[in-house]
Amino acid sequence: MRYSFWSFIVEQWKPQPPALKADLTSQTVLVLGANTGTGFEASKHFATKRPERLILACRSQSKGQAAVGKLKAETGYTKAGLWIIDLADFSSVRRFADKFEREGGRLDIFVENAAIGSSTYNATKDNWDISQPPLHLASGPPLAPSHYQNGTIALHDPQTCRRFERRTPLTVDKTVYEDPDVLKTLGGAEYCSNPKNMRGRYPLTKLFNLFFVRALNSRLPFSTPLVITSVTPGYCYSELRREFSGMMAVIDWFMEKALAFSSSAEVGSRRLVWSALSHQDQPEKLRGEYSSNFQIVEASDFALSPEGVKMQVRSWNELVEILGKVDPRVAANVEKYLSRKIEV
Repeated sequence: MRYSFWSFIVEQWKPQPPALKADLTSQTVLVLGANTGTGFEASKHFATKRPERLILACRSQSKGQAAVGKLKAETGYTKAGLWIIDLADFSSVRRFADKFEREGGRLDIFVENAAIGSSTYNATKDNWDISQPPLHLASGPPLAPSHYQNGTIALHDPQTCRRFERRTPLTVDKTVYEDPDVLKTLGGAEYCSNPKNMRGRYPLTKLFNLFFVRALNSRLPFSTPLVITSVTPGYCYSELRREFSGMMAVIDWFMEKALAFSSSAEVGSRRLVWSALSHQDQPEKLRGEYSSNFQIVEASDFALSPEGVKMQVRSWNELVEILGKVDPRVAANVEKYLSRKIEV
C-alpha cells in the first residue's frame, strides 16, 4: 500500500465513529503509557466497559496515581490499579514481568501504547537510544494475552516518508539494511550522533514495531489463543511531540491546526479500542494485521517487499538474541511457544 499525502488528509478529515461497546466484566486489561494522551483515553474507554481489572502501566508514580484518580472521577470505575514500568530500563521491565508472574493472573487485552517522539540521541542506562525498538518490544509480560496490540503509524514506509516529509526524509542507507546487527547499529551512539540519521526517527521505530508484530504472528502456532495486531491512532493532539523544538515545533503546530483539529487524543484512542475489540466473533481476521481508521488495511509496500521481509526476519532474530541475554525467560518462551529461528 502506498500512503500518499492526500490519503493522509482524507483520513484526518473523515468523521470518526464512536468507540466500540463491549462487556469486559470478566477480563483483565493492561495499557502501557496509560497516564496521558491516547493511552489514558483508551484506559477511560476500557473502564466504561467494567473489566474485572484494569492495569495502568506508567513510568511515573505521581503521574500514574493522578491518572488513576482522574479516571475514577470521570468514569466511576474503581478497579484501576497503577503498576510502574520504565521501558528505558531493562531491569524495570524485568521487575514488571516478575510482578505479573506473581500477581497478574490471566491477561486478556494488552495495549502497548508507550512511545516517545524524539529526533536526538538519548542514551538509556543500558546504552540504547531511548526511542530504539528493543526497549518497547521487551515490555510484554510472560503470560500471553488473548489480544496483544502494538502501536505503529501510517507513515511506517521509508519510501512514503521520503515523499511525505521532504524536508526531513526518512533515510536508512543500504549498509544499515545489510548490517547483521541492525538494531544494535540503529540504537548505538555512533549512528545516532549523526543528525541526518535521526531524521524520521519516529516513523522508523514504528516500522520496526510493525516488523515485530508480523514476525511474532508468523511464528505463532494457529492454535495459540493470541491475536496480535498493529494499529495507528492517526495524527492527533497529544503529548507525544512535547519534545519538539525550533522549526520542528513550529511545523508541528501548523500541522495540528490544519490536520488534527478534529482528532483529539480521545478520538485517536477509539482506534486502539477498535483494534482490541472488533471482530470478537472472528478474531482470526485480526491476526498479524495492521489497522488504520477503524479498518484492516495493507501494510506499506516496503514492509511487504523482499527487502522489508529480510529486515523483519533479521531484526526479530537479533531482538530475541538481545533480550535473551537480558532475561532468560525470553529465549525460553521463544523456544517453547514459537517456531524456530528463521535464517535469511
